[in-house]
Amino acid sequence: MSSSLALSTRPKLPSLTGLRFIAAALVFFFHASLIFISMNPFADPDTADGFRWLFSKAGWMGVSFFFVLSGFVLTWSARPGDTVTGFWRRRMVKIFPNHAATWALAMILFAGSAIPLKVWLPNLFLIHSWFPDPAVHLSLNAPAWSLCSELLFYLLFPFLLRPVLRIKERALWLWAAAMLAGMLAVQLVTDFLAPSSPPAPGTDVTVWQFWFGYNFPPVRMFEFVLGMILARLVLAGAFPRVGIVPAAVLCVVGYAAAMVVPFLYGLNLMTVVPIALLICAVAHADVEGAPTVLRGRTMQWLGEVSFGFYLAQQIVLSFVRTTLMDNRTVATPAGVALVAAEFAGALALGWLLLVCVERPAMRRWARPRRKTADPAESSPTPQQLTAAS
Repeated sequence: MSSSLALSTRPKLPSLTGLRFIAAALVFFFHASLIFISMNPFADPDTADGFRWLFSKAGWMGVSFFFVLSGFVLTWSARPGDTVTGFWRRRMVKIFPNHAATWALAMILFAGSAIPLKVWLPNLFLIHSWFPDPAVHLSLNAPAWSLCSELLFYLLFPFLLRPVLRIKERALWLWAAAMLAGMLAVQLVTDFLAPSSPPAPGTDVTVWQFWFGYNFPPVRMFEFVLGMILARLVLAGAFPRVGIVPAAVLCVVGYAAAMVVPFLYGLNLMTVVPIALLICAVAHADVEGAPTVLRGRTMQWLGEVSFGFYLAQQIVLSFVRTTLMDNRTVATPAGVALVAAEFAGALALGWLLLVCVERPAMRRWARPRRKTADPAESSPTPQQLTAAS
């Protein structure tokens, strides 16, 4: 398959939509297992610690998957005649209404009137992850920090697409390796050159190390660009055929490795290659029309709900554990039922966000209302220049 293949002839990738929900579920169980902020509901210390240990890297892995997937899908579905402002409009409408809704809900439920302006304002405009203070970059609805990185990806994508598409096919693997080397360099700098700062709660590193090595948006660009290069490799038929099951097994192996290496190197380095293999394996299956469980109606629905579910889950967990239960813990059977109920609640709230916020916003604002193009938007864009070449 050629990387210059027209968008209309590129097959859709529904299995990747289903896979998104699994990644979002990993993030949910990671947050539900946390002990230092009392999300873990189990009274038995062994059960609580086992739950925390089992999902201790799940959040990192799920977020890394989303970042790589963003680069892959945006490159796969890039519109040759698109404009920069048209692309930005669609992406802003995709993320901001759901974010604004969950931001408002968090402000209402968690004493927003007591939160200072310097905290809630950056959070509202998705720039809070640029601040090293954890009281800012993990404020209000904590999972929204990742949207700061996604926003950076979206702003830069129209200008990255042209050079990525111009990479010669024989050099794609070299560039993919360069992205991995960049990720390693970030953690080495974080490990050995970090300024002193207080310990980050629930981690083995300092506040500055955790922020720079994980939350700072520019350092996550390596995963996004890696996803763009992977899309090129699959489109060019240059990525080796790897089965979904072997790729999933490698994800488990990478996860196990992340649990034993030093903290910083377990954030995304141990899992990014298995994630890349899994994304490409699932994409290959869809390209070839192979049946997968991920393409079923249920998984497709869950995949569509996954963005709302991702943004809603911490709100549900915090409300149940801190407001309704006052941080009380329960016996193991009750704890299992409670986690299941929290999962269902987050899923229901995610569905409400999808049908009441996300879809109406996309229908209303994703496309410009005028029928004639603005001359300023008609100038050649990276996508148009690529199509012309």
